[in-house]
Amino acid sequence: MSPNFQQLANFIWSVADLLRGPYRPPQYERVMLPLTVLRRFDAVLAPSKAAVLKRYEELKAKNIPNIDAILNNLAKDEEGNPLGFHNHSPLDFQKLKGDPDNIGRHLADYIAGFSENIRKIFERFEFDKEIEKLEESNRLYQVVAQFAEIDLHPRKVDNITMGLVFEDLIRRFNEAANETAGDHFTPREVIQLMVNLLLEPDTHVLTQAGVIVTVCDPACGTGGMLAEAQNWIRAHNEQATVKVFGQDYNPRSYAVAASDLLIKGHKDGQVVLGNTLTDDPFPDQRFDYLLANPPFGVDWKAEKKVIDRWPNFRGYSGKLPRINDGALLFLLYMMSKFQDYKAGDRDKPGSRTAIVFNGSPLFTGGAGSGESEIRRWIIERDMLEAIVALPEQMFYNTGIGTFIWVVTNRKSPQRGGKIQLIDARERYTPMKRSLGDKRRYLDQAAIDTVTREHGAFANSQTSRVFDNRDFGYRRITVLRPLRLRFQITDEARERFLNTCPELFDALQAVQDALGSEPHLDWNKTWDTVQQVFKSLPADVEGWAKGAKGAAQKKIFRDCFTAVDPEAAPVIAQHHKAQPLDRAALFPGQTLPGEVTQEDLNALLGLYAHGKGKHIEYEPDPALKDFENIPLKEDIVSYFLREVRPYVPDAWIDRETLDEQDGGIGKVGYEINFNRVFFQYQPPRPLHEIDAELAEVEKRILELLREVTE
Repeated sequence: MSPNFQQLANFIWSVADLLRGPYRPPQYERVMLPLTVLRRFDAVLAPSKAAVLKRYEELKAKNIPNIDAILNNLAKDEEGNPLGFHNHSPLDFQKLKGDPDNIGRHLADYIAGFSENIRKIFERFEFDKEIEKLEESNRLYQVVAQFAEIDLHPRKVDNITMGLVFEDLIRRFNEAANETAGDHFTPREVIQLMVNLLLEPDTHVLTQAGVIVTVCDPACGTGGMLAEAQNWIRAHNEQATVKVFGQDYNPRSYAVAASDLLIKGHKDGQVVLGNTLTDDPFPDQRFDYLLANPPFGVDWKAEKKVIDRWPNFRGYSGKLPRINDGALLFLLYMMSKFQDYKAGDRDKPGSRTAIVFNGSPLFTGGAGSGESEIRRWIIERDMLEAIVALPEQMFYNTGIGTFIWVVTNRKSPQRGGKIQLIDARERYTPMKRSLGDKRRYLDQAAIDTVTREHGAFANSQTSRVFDNRDFGYRRITVLRPLRLRFQITDEARERFLNTCPELFDALQAVQDALGSEPHLDWNKTWDTVQQVFKSLPADVEGWAKGAKGAAQKKIFRDCFTAVDPEAAPVIAQHHKAQPLDRAALFPGQTLPGEVTQEDLNALLGLYAHGKGKHIEYEPDPALKDFENIPLKEDIVSYFLREVRPYVPDAWIDRETLDEQDGGIGKVGYEINFNRVFFQYQPPRPLHEIDAELAEVEKRILELLREVTE
């Protein structure tokens, strides 16, 4: 990190100590961020200040109503480029410092002298309230005087350094306020890697003369990602036109980003305050590149009512993620902003995006869940290009592992149908001094290595290339028959009659017919029970009609039966044999040729029972199980190999179907980095461990002798 950045950040933080008393540390940002932005505006406007003031007086004398456009064009940087904003107050920081008695009124007048676009930004800072509070506590002049001593002109503090200063200040404020993990901003080296992954594959396009590039960050914070993307493009092509767009829900972060945009002269760009999930400030725009670091694990309960009224979410009509983690919704929004793509068509160039997630979006949610369905939607449309696993302890306010996803609708031909995983978890460099929870960083060599690995698109120890379908599976339900033993015991009899006393005589007739011995075939036993009830005398009450009778029969079975693995399976129903539609039940699968139709029926719980008839067994809920079968393998082969040898009476539930393709089993997608990059480490030989233990025991005994002698 640059020492200039650290010195400047430390100086500003030392000024913040003047606020102690009227403000608690988490509240320092209310004053420090707007004053830092204000001082930078003051420095940027200084070269053309005199010309603006002169012209303002002329226009004022002529009573010209709309003067912003004229003065915004007159205010210029040192190279003569219009800034797009101005200040027509005769005051500046040096003059404010020279009049301590009127500091509050003068500072408010100075801010009011800015053009409308700057005043709107300061409305989001709500700085007028802080001016009053600072003046009441006699802190305002001290703080302003300290800021007057800092030169924040871009020639002294470039945009990169200024961005680092903002990030360091916000990090400290967030630590004091215990902000949400991953919120607000991203370490600069992570942004640099994201930008490399996003833009390096398009170097041949971005270096062309006259290229126009649009970049969007829908969770832009203070604008660090947008700044880094601009820097990369400008470093590779000074003639490129870069238009940046951003949105953030935090008013102060938005104000910093919007200020930075104006200072850099991006008249065609725009940063907007708002909620990305519910408010789209760019409804008709599409972007070439998008990148973001949305908050980790933040719920979207407040947005759910609005989103539930929509026919789809940004073009995605499937299930949405759980309410307690809306990270994937940001990716769906970004994908909705992709340009259309058609190979060879310059009007349909496609788009690329890079986004930072924690581990949750990789594997949270089983088959059929919102998270899995979103992963499926992305992968089956062949839009997931690569995922990079970053080291832990990389972020300032969380130590959890993070991942960069690269998603695009225009994969290169060699990447078609493929996904690349890169493991950079061990490529960190320890920091000499921790910054919050950040104890590690990626040095330039690590960033370059990962970038080259991504470009090489080859298998290695830390890079693996997979087919899209390698991450998909079908989750089938495996059922086994319910086996019941019937026996009339005194305890069971008492329990039944407590509920159905009206069936006392009928139960006695059943006991006379079946006795008190156990019966291991419920099917035959139930037939007997039914015959007994049918032959009851007219004056003996039997099963009631309708729902009450159904309830009596259920209570009867519950009281007098118990699960017994030695008992015969309980038959649920008999019916005529019906042909199965293999293509519909097993879409995209080639079943083994040796499996006959009768075998397949049995695998699906349809057992032959005479000519043209089937029986189905009642499944035992306690024995229900699930199997995740890779998409590249057919269900039948897997079941015959992995299930049937161990539980011969099991069958596949044919009623559990995928909602999209109608096949047996629900399709799911997950990406498990640990499984992909796991390397088995054999345990050390026992004789080595024994030798070490013996040595430790020897040292302990020697220490004990020293103490006792």
